[in-house]
Amino acid sequence: MTDTVEAGTGAGLELPQAWQEVLAAETGKPYFAELAAFVAAQRAEHQVFPPAGQEFSALEATPYDKVRVLVLGQDPYHDDNQAHGMSFSVLPGVRIPPSLRNMFKELDADLGVPAPDNGYLMHWAEQGVLLLNAVLTVRAHEANSHKGKGWEKFTDAVIKAVSDREEPVVFVLWGNYAKKKLPLIDTTRHVVVQGAHPSPLSARLFFGSRPFSQINEALGGFGVEPIDWRVPDVKNG
Repeated sequence: MTDTVEAGTGAGLELPQAWQEVLAAETGKPYFAELAAFVAAQRAEHQVFPPAGQEFSALEATPYDKVRVLVLGQDPYHDDNQAHGMSFSVLPGVRIPPSLRNMFKELDADLGVPAPDNGYLMHWAEQGVLLLNAVLTVRAHEANSHKGKGWEKFTDAVIKAVSDREEPVVFVLWGNYAKKKLPLIDTTRHVVVQGAHPSPLSARLFFGSRPFSQINEALGGFGVEPIDWRVPDVKNG
């Protein structure tokens, strides 16, 4: 299977229609075919998250021309049933991970939005919040196991493509890893919200940073609607 990969074909890494044109040059490069072959080989030999076909869930949920906010994560969740292709998000019924729990705590303190009963962030994505990880796959229970295999080149291209849009966007860079992506962003046209990562290791610096109100204030400055940060509960449908 992996020895028939051609540049741009993706070997199962098929971009959503709304992103294909803007990223066509990137998916046509040799490294992308090599990345696709690597992911296919890993899936043949190991358990890999998110499940096949969900690598680009974030791009599927938030089309290129709808992006208003880009929240950059680093690596997909690597425990069972967690990753589904959107940074920080987990599907309904999955225990809310610590970083996301801290995000909900800060959201409550910042904007008075109570924590939901689930961590499924699709409501954010549908409003134009692109929940992008820098690396889009991971071997089960091995954090950063797909680091340096080509995903970073691809997601850097996504960040640049969003920065190249005429419409202004709010880029959210939490933690030192994300902040290194600042040179990819045209800060003369876009707003960048930076701060500590919401993980338990740095939560004391994250709490009180009020990123959600900062994002909405920036969107208001652009003359567009703020994000409704509420996450619908699932227990009551």
